[in-house]
Amino acid sequence: MTRSAKKGPYVDERVLKKVLDKKPENTGVIKTWIRSCVISPEMIGFTFGVYNGKSHIEVLVSEDMVGHKLGEFSPTRKFVRHGGKMQKEIDQKAKQAEIDAAKVAKSTAASDSKKTAAKK
Repeated sequence: MTRSAKKGPYVDERVLKKVLDKKPENTGVIKTWIRSCVISPEMIGFTFGVYNGKSHIEVLVSEDMVGHKLGEFSPTRKFVRHGGKMQKEIDQKAKQAEIDAAKVAKSTAASDSKKTAAKK
């Protein structure tokens, strides 16, 4: 459920205080644990270190991000990949095809160099 329009967007006072009266060029990374804070137009150009539960991920705020929350740009879960046995087989075939292509390219390059050496 979204926040009431009557209340307005939630912008944390501590984060806003760190941003106001400062220039983005002079300020380094602003560390914050407040993922629910909505990005306001005053924050454009600043770099925030948003905590994802393990480390701070740097987020450079741009105009397109206004109205979104800081936590949206700092994923908390690491995607490994889908698959299983079938995906593993597909990956092995692709890797083997890549190795074979590299061997063919290497052998043609070696034969070309022998031909040029024989002509001299």
